[in-house]
Amino acid sequence: MMKRVTLFCGHYGSGKTNIAVNYALHLRRSGEEVTVADLDIVNPYFRTKDSRKELEAAGIRLICSEYANTNLDIPALPADLYAITDDKGRYAVIDVGGDDRGALALGRISPALREEGNYEMLAVINCYRPLTQDIPSTLEVLGEIEAACGMRFTGLVNNSNLGEMTSAEDVLASLHYAEEVSRASGLPVCMTTVRASLYETLKERIEGLFPLDLQEKIC
Repeated sequence: MMKRVTLFCGHYGSGKTNIAVNYALHLRRSGEEVTVADLDIVNPYFRTKDSRKELEAAGIRLICSEYANTNLDIPALPADLYAITDDKGRYAVIDVGGDDRGALALGRISPALREEGNYEMLAVINCYRPLTQDIPSTLEVLGEIEAACGMRFTGLVNNSNLGEMTSAEDVLASLHYAEEVSRASGLPVCMTTVRASLYETLKERIEGLFPLDLQEKIC
C-alpha cells in the first residue's frame, strides 16, 4: 500500500485497532516518520491508546481523545486532529472507529484527505463475527461506513479470526469469503492478517500475509 495515509475501518470487533497498531509499527521499522490517530469516539473498550507506551517507545506519535481509557465516555475528537492532514511529511495510520457511527468522526478531515488523494481506506472484514458472516451483510456494513464518512473504500483487509483459538485452517477457510467480498464490491484484498505465531506456517500459502502481535487490553 504505502500511501501517506492509511485508514482502517470496520464493524465493532473486526480487529481494526490491532491492525492499525501493527501497521504503524511496520511503517516505523521501515524507517518512516509515523503518526497514529484514534478516532474511535464510540467504543471505549479497546483503543489504540492501550498501546501508547509501545508506540512512543518506537518513536510513533499518537493522537487520541483525552478521555480514552478513562471512566468517561464523552464523544470528543482530539484537538490536534488536523495534524494528520497538515503535516504531509509524516505517514498517518487512522483507526476510524466502529461501523457508521464511528465513521462520522472522519468527516472533519475527509475533504482534506480527498483533496490530497494520497490515502488508502481499507475495510477490515471478519467472517467469524456475527454481523459480517456473509457477503450481503458485509457489503451492507461497508456501504453504511462509506455513507457516514463521505469516502469510498479502496481495498479490503481479511482479518477473519477466532482470537487466540484461531488455527491455520480457520485462516485458510476464510479466503473464499474474502474473495467473494472482493468480487461483489470490486475492491482488492490488500492483505490477510494472521497471528504472528501462525505466520511461518501460512506465509507460502497466502499472498499478502501480514503478521500481527496481539494488542493487550489495559483494564
